[in-house]
Amino acid sequence: MIRIGIICPSEIAFRRFLPALQKDSDFKFIGVGIASPIEWFGNSLASSSPEEIKTQQENEIAKAEKFIHAFGGKIFESYSSLVSSTAIDAIYLPLPPALHFKWANISLKNGKHVFVEKPATINTDDTKELISFARSKELALHENYMFLYHSQIKEIDEVISSGEIGDVRLYRISFGFPKRDNADFRYNKSLGGGVLIDAGGYTIKYADYLLGNTARVTCAQLNYIDGFNVDMFGSATMKNDKGETAQLSFGMDNNYKCELEIWGSKGIITTQRILTAPPDYTPTYNIKRNQTIEERTLHEDDTFFKSLQQFKSCINSADVRESNYRRIQRQADLIDQFNKIVTE
Repeated sequence: MIRIGIICPSEIAFRRFLPALQKDSDFKFIGVGIASPIEWFGNSLASSSPEEIKTQQENEIAKAEKFIHAFGGKIFESYSSLVSSTAIDAIYLPLPPALHFKWANISLKNGKHVFVEKPATINTDDTKELISFARSKELALHENYMFLYHSQIKEIDEVISSGEIGDVRLYRISFGFPKRDNADFRYNKSLGGGVLIDAGGYTIKYADYLLGNTARVTCAQLNYIDGFNVDMFGSATMKNDKGETAQLSFGMDNNYKCELEIWGSKGIITTQRILTAPPDYTPTYNIKRNQTIEERTLHEDDTFFKSLQQFKSCINSADVRESNYRRIQRQADLIDQFNKIVTE
């Protein structure tokens, strides 16, 4: 039995993580931690009014109570008390990206396995430090790029391998969504906002999967818009030692798009929702040969559940843990490559 607690009563934890967790009897939900006043306000606690502190605590408790009513467990009155609890073996960490390193590090130091939302951290050195410590303590560290576990990924691979579209000439991966509320952490630099490590991270992760372990970023662009201090849209080119190429585009002030195009010598594959298919969604793809277009159905899948299975495997197997460490560091290094090109 793997006893798990959640740092922060977040929307994704309630809507996706806990329903998936309930499908596996090897996991037990112990509780959810809310931010204590010092964890929420930090250095500004002394200048915060009693009313502000009271409102923060009431809001956090109200969100956490929703979890308990729906899924059981208990409320921990601080993140620190959650991660130090002897009743917990593992932590799910869905905080904003800038807080991932701090709380993953504290969790690992308390002997907890860590299931962290993407990205694991916001820079490659922090990622390397987390992996080094997790490895030394034989603890699992799992970054939740769950789209890779969807069966549609392998099904598309099989179409490519069949030779039906001939030799691949180009991959195009696009992921962008309309602007959210200004208070969303994605638009807050201090919380690790910015499109590169959000939507951009998905496209880089998938391009690396398609191109293999010699893939590298060769061209990178980030764009800003007035009124925001984070990158809002961008693009990149990646290629491998064979010269195979992927063109990437991403944004978080865009019309929604989540698309893969594979241009081959004999045909073209296009898909929708390749990175974001929910468990009740039946994905499809089009295959185009000259002027003939055929739509085909792929299988539904629950990627969050399958990502949890990967996390469990990491906990139980040293070989799987090591493979996971390498994948997490690889993603951080590719983001670092992108940033270095942008700043040259």
